[in-house]
Amino acid sequence: MLIGISGGSGSGKTSFIKDLKASFTEKEICFLSQDDYYIPREDQKIDENGIRNFDLPESIDQESFVEDILRIKNGEQIQRKEYVFNNELAVPKMLTFSPAPIIIVEGLFVFSYKRLWDLLELKILIDTKENIKVIRRIKRDGIERNYPLDDVLYRYEHHVLPSYEKHIQPFKNEVDLVINNNDNYNNGLAVVVAFLKSQLKV
Repeated sequence: MLIGISGGSGSGKTSFIKDLKASFTEKEICFLSQDDYYIPREDQKIDENGIRNFDLPESIDQESFVEDILRIKNGEQIQRKEYVFNNELAVPKMLTFSPAPIIIVEGLFVFSYKRLWDLLELKILIDTKENIKVIRRIKRDGIERNYPLDDVLYRYEHHVLPSYEKHIQPFKNEVDLVINNNDNYNNGLAVVVAFLKSQLKV
């Protein structure tokens, strides 16, 4: 079973995935992040102010992403170098992904590619108010990724928000499940965990 999880930047996808992982073993579910498929920095599009825009569907090597998903579905184990978001303080690891009865793919644009959309058997969107996402983005990019505040705010206004409105928000009425994460996602997480455990018993 192939499941897609998406949501705007700062919606809480990473935390949701982390808590979801805690309920399963690697033999039960394989988790694959679209973040590890960004094309090289020098190939990213540059906006009118000379700033590279990482918040576009074409920022992702979608073909490699889909091909690796299909390889896992076919029983192959794959390896992929971790993407560290241009953080010079971070050391990328070599990630290994093994086949499992359930494969979960997550990322900003997992719904934006028709080929992948058609493969997904369950589509989940994490939904959060815009002001909350901004605060989370500032905390994450400033602390974890070592980005200056001015850079974070510029990217949110000119890249992140326009991309969300064009490439993510429209799917809110098309997905199978929308999980509200303004306060917490506990109930939504419990529903997803229960459903997946039931699928593993089939």
